[in-house]
Amino acid sequence: MSVKLKHTEEALRKFAKAVIKQARTRLTKEGHNVSSKLYNSLDYALDVDNGSAYLLFSMMPYGEFIDKGVRGTKSSYIGTAKSPFKYKESSAVMGMEYHTGTFAEWAKKKRIRLRDDKGKFKKGNYKSIGFVLARSVKEKGIKPSFFFTKPFEQQFKNLPKELVESFGLDAENFLDIIT
Repeated sequence: MSVKLKHTEEALRKFAKAVIKQARTRLTKEGHNVSSKLYNSLDYALDVDNGSAYLLFSMMPYGEFIDKGVRGTKSSYIGTAKSPFKYKESSAVMGMEYHTGTFAEWAKKKRIRLRDDKGKFKKGNYKSIGFVLARSVKEKGIKPSFFFTKPFEQQFKNLPKELVESFGLDAENFLDIIT
């Protein structure tokens, strides 16, 4: 016999939608929504049945780097001390071409251009900009935005008390893993 927890499902669906809405707002306000790929990838899967609940959030893999930050090889932003991610010195050559192309695309969308000696914008040359940006990010790291973590924690506090109590242990473990 299947037991459907209607109120639990409703509360968790409302929670998930609010987290995603706030995360998308933060992405946009903080300037991390250039291509909309990460924005559009934010989603959740919810399954409430037989007296249990399963809620899983998903996003593009690089979303975790934007959320939690990445420690650089030479220096790091203050908030990255607790980040599980770090650039390694050995990755100096490996992947630099990939990152150069990614940052070149980003620079083009943001309309970042180089200037010549007279102060006029140079045409193209986004590959050079991409290389400089990739090297800078590798050395300095990525500042954490907590675009997902903060909305999750804020909305978690708003869950109905009986839901938090009934699934308290699992939710606490989930929060520890997410943050």
